[in-house]
Amino acid sequence: MSARFEELDFQPTSMGDLTLRRRVEPTLGVDVFEVKLGEEFLMSSLFTVAEEELANLGLAAVEATDLTVLVGGLGLGYTAVAALADDRVRSLTVIDTLPAVIDWHLRGLLPVSAALTEDPRTALVLDDFFGLMRRPPDTASVRYDAILLDVDHSPRHQLDPSHADLYTSSGMEAVSLHLQADGVFALWSDDPPDEEFLTRASGVFAAVQAHVVDFDNPLTGGTSSNTVYVATMR
Repeated sequence: MSARFEELDFQPTSMGDLTLRRRVEPTLGVDVFEVKLGEEFLMSSLFTVAEEELANLGLAAVEATDLTVLVGGLGLGYTAVAALADDRVRSLTVIDTLPAVIDWHLRGLLPVSAALTEDPRTALVLDDFFGLMRRPPDTASVRYDAILLDVDHSPRHQLDPSHADLYTSSGMEAVSLHLQADGVFALWSDDPPDEEFLTRASGVFAAVQAHVVDFDNPLTGGTSSNTVYVATMR
């Protein structure tokens, strides 16, 4: 068991100070890993159900085999590890724009780091996911069977204003260009289903569904919810 509170890493970034910390949750007696950006809590190992369901629901919608998968946002690693549990995944590229986050996993600081970094299918890439989506693919570019995105709080609440264009109709069109003809785009959101976003995405993809993912919240003693959008090319 760790100390009551331990700061594992602290890095200044262009979006604010990034902190990885470990603490003991006294109500459960377990270690909890948390990430803060500035004064915002980004993620916690206490709540990983929806992050895992992002991979499960997204990949369940893919009919192909030998999958090439792209994950936008590494974070604590739970989405990526859930994707690796699908035996159809041949290669998994995980993009993060923050060097510190990739370094956490290379240093083995997080509970799932070893499962992620020791799997030969995994590539951790330092890059800007949103910039990648804006760049039109050429003949040498990879077309993905699935793109799984967990970076912003929701389509309406971004960590950085520069991300906003991805959630427009033209942004969804740009994402679709990086997918195979039968590919899937899945998106995590901390907000309830957004009808305006669903309408925009439906103008690009053949079908879009918003899945409400409920999970137990031991801190409140109740149930919390996230949303996973799954958009299919056909």
